Amino acid sequence: MAEAYIIDAVRTPRGIGKVGKGALAHMHPQHLAATVLKAIAERNHLDTSTVGDVVWSTSSQEGAQGGDLGRMAALDAGYDVRSSGMTLDRFCGGGITAVNLAAALVMSGMEDCVVAGGTEMMSLTTEMAKERMHLGLPPRVMGSHNQRLAKVHPQSQQGICGDAIATIEGFTREELDMVAFMSQKNAAQAIAEGRFDKSLVPVLDDDGNVVLDKEEFPKPGTTMEVLGTLPASFEKMADMSMGEGQPTFRQMVNQKYPDVDIKHFHGPGNSSGVVDGAAAVLVCSKEYAEKNGLRPRARIVATANMGDCPTLMLNAPVPAAKKVLEKAGLTVDDIDLFEINEAFAVVTAKFMRDLGLGWDKVNVNGGSIALGHPIGATGSILIGTVVDELERRGGRYGLVTMCAAGGMAPAIIVERVDGFVD
Repeated sequence: MAEAYIIDAVRTPRGIGKVGKGALAHMHPQHLAATVLKAIAERNHLDTSTVGDVVWSTSSQEGAQGGDLGRMAALDAGYDVRSSGMTLDRFCGGGITAVNLAAALVMSGMEDCVVAGGTEMMSLTTEMAKERMHLGLPPRVMGSHNQRLAKVHPQSQQGICGDAIATIEGFTREELDMVAFMSQKNAAQAIAEGRFDKSLVPVLDDDGNVVLDKEEFPKPGTTMEVLGTLPASFEKMADMSMGEGQPTFRQMVNQKYPDVDIKHFHGPGNSSGVVDGAAAVLVCSKEYAEKNGLRPRARIVATANMGDCPTLMLNAPVPAAKKVLEKAGLTVDDIDLFEINEAFAVVTAKFMRDLGLGWDKVNVNGGSIALGHPIGATGSILIGTVVDELERRGGRYGLVTMCAAGGMAPAIIVERVDGFVD
């Protein structure tokens, strides 16, 4: 089987995902996607007629984010019309899955060069949610609206799932706030030292003016004391339902876990940030790279997908990490850096505890609590982040995984390389 290599990775800064407050919130999601697609083509002097496919991730494929954003953004970015495009949805995990599918296409020999990535404008999806409320419609949650399935696999709201896991696992609020504190601390240091500069590309408007060229969401200087004063967010929501006659979100959890008296831990300080952003990763075969004078930065070693309990929803990253390690023939000790998406603090806390990891290897440049989580793009962002940091540190292996709605987690292991070794 052929090898698949990462040649380059780019991303936009993440803008606050609120209309009237975020720098990117007035833009079209296609513009954000086109920004990174254009950047990765220009940086690598790509003949885009040779890009076999653009594999894109967008979770909320509604309104302006609907209509195959991968294809439309590639055209907007000036790609040759022969370069095809598709858009997928694996909820939060789509950004990893897009790269994994690109790798599979290259390794199978079906394609030689694929650009993978994702976009999410949470400012847009927030406004759509407000519109649903205005019309008296139930909120769009990641669980199933199929009542037959809901009886077998009730799927609650994710923050409430995070609180349920924290309750079951016995985590304290202080332990979860520590995850948030480290995220802010590490992100602040990474920004100050320019660790993101290699992958970061500015967002420009149609006239070439800079709209955003730096991270907008982090709160440097955040302390444990400040975090401890922030309220938990999901207690009232836990007793809401999708509609008249429907179970509450708390009852959905208790349908499967009747003995769990959910305590509430997660709030604005220790949950992922609502932001807008996009990212792209260039994946190709050795033959394509050599033919086109491209120098690989990383080799894709193994990929995996894992499902877990849909009701708790957020617990698949640990089994996904174990599965991808087994496929790669590696152990936890072989991995130099881990990126585990900080959807909620408990996800990171449980991942570290279950795998016996410390802060020296996990989210060393901060995570989604500090930097934000543009859902369909985050996985691709994290892959670029781990490649950058492996190069900076001289490390060898990085593992990236993240929870996704429906109780899923994709995973990938990459190996830093510096060109081809004969």
